[in-house]
Amino acid sequence: LPDDLAPELAGAGISGTIVVQAAPTLAETEFLLGLSERHDFIKGVVGWLDFDGADFAGDLKRLLDHGKLVGLRPMLQDLDDDGFVLRPRVIDNLKRLADTRLVFEYLIFPRHLAAVAESLRRVPGLKAVIDHLSKPPIRQGALEPWARQLTAVAAFPNAACKISGLFPEEQDAGWSLAAFAPFLAHALDVFGPGRLIWGSNWPVSLLATDYQTTHDAIAALLAPVLGLDELAAVFGGNAVRLYGLA
Repeated sequence: LPDDLAPELAGAGISGTIVVQAAPTLAETEFLLGLSERHDFIKGVVGWLDFDGADFAGDLKRLLDHGKLVGLRPMLQDLDDDGFVLRPRVIDNLKRLADTRLVFEYLIFPRHLAAVAESLRRVPGLKAVIDHLSKPPIRQGALEPWARQLTAVAAFPNAACKISGLFPEEQDAGWSLAAFAPFLAHALDVFGPGRLIWGSNWPVSLLATDYQTTHDAIAALLAPVLGLDELAAVFGGNAVRLYGLA
């Protein structure tokens, strides 16, 4: 909740954040929007709608009235259909979304990347963000076929990628900067510093480490290869621009 997050942000020198849905319900989206009205440091909300639902257009129109809604994210990783984003009604609704200010976030695993690329081909105006680098197999150290598939997605100039979710989502799993490094280096190579966005994945990240470490670990990997302006973009400026934050 905001009272838990605020001191974490302050400790890391972060003045604002985007909060992202964690449940596939309209009620949670409305709850997060309510929190954003009461807490100025919540600069935007990425909510949820059923992109294959009959009520999508009406729900979208209603939610757009809220200025702090900046994106939508169906929980693709939890769906049985890996090709969900290619369903005809979903494509139609992605086209509707592309006509708005909102970002579409892909919460996926690497096995979804081919469908992601095809959806971007079919909806060229979509403002897209890949969450968590698509959760590559860091523990196994297997760059391929993930790297090749991410490269195909990065070829679409309207696609960006979150540097988040690299830390294991389980306690006592262990992690290291050396394990992260090749995956982060590839994302930087194909997206460039102008299309990468750091994200904490808090509070899920607490299973592995504290908020400050999720920030400092990625900064330690990027600082040797990026200039100060590029670092500032990855750690805030790109999010402000891509999500249209005030």
